[in-house]
Amino acid sequence: MMLNAAGLKRFMREAVSIAMHFTHGGLVVAGILVTGFLFAHIGSAKSHGLGLQELGGMIAEGRVQKEGDAAFDLGVTKSGVFATVEFLSRRYRVAATAIEPLVRAAQTAGERTGLDPMLLVAVMAIESGFNPIAESPMGAQGLMQVIPRFHQDKLEAVSNSESLLNPIVNIQVGALVLKEYIRSTGSLEAGLQKYAGALGDDEGMYAAKVLAEKQRIESATRRGRQNSA
Repeated sequence: MMLNAAGLKRFMREAVSIAMHFTHGGLVVAGILVTGFLFAHIGSAKSHGLGLQELGGMIAEGRVQKEGDAAFDLGVTKSGVFATVEFLSRRYRVAATAIEPLVRAAQTAGERTGLDPMLLVAVMAIESGFNPIAESPMGAQGLMQVIPRFHQDKLEAVSNSESLLNPIVNIQVGALVLKEYIRSTGSLEAGLQKYAGALGDDEGMYAAKVLAEKQRIESATRRGRQNSA
């Protein structure tokens, strides 16, 4: 699906906002590079079906998935999105205009995989601090620090032409990886530990860190909704 004129204009505005504001961790060049990837993403939208409208479409329509008996409600209301984005912007010192598209992308990825979007946001927070061009010495890339050589199949399933430095692609691939690990290990905590390459850690420190951050984000979102009511 190609982007229509309104969608393209909105996409360009978000890209420019990211270029101007995404300087987390002192990487001033981050916004420029992200903008390049986002504009490349526009040109390949048809090939991998990741148009801007699709990014928030299902959420805007109010359709939600469930994990067990718990309905996903992150961002279904404007107050929920605003509260989440404002908290993350303050905590990680990243512009709200750069955070919001990532939160919405987590919603879409959560719906596709059956994972709680708040969990995906928490993983991004811990893994990269919302820096889309972060790269570890081990070769892990992007927001969710996915190692491409281990997950080429998932990258190809999501996009035939984009890299893991594309924020939307990275979130979707990271969600697929985490979903697979939770299923293969049999629990959320063990899946998170495997995601971090830390299954040998009997204390589960990585999982505890992610889940604690998830709880903080959820609490901030609830407070924001209550204050806006």
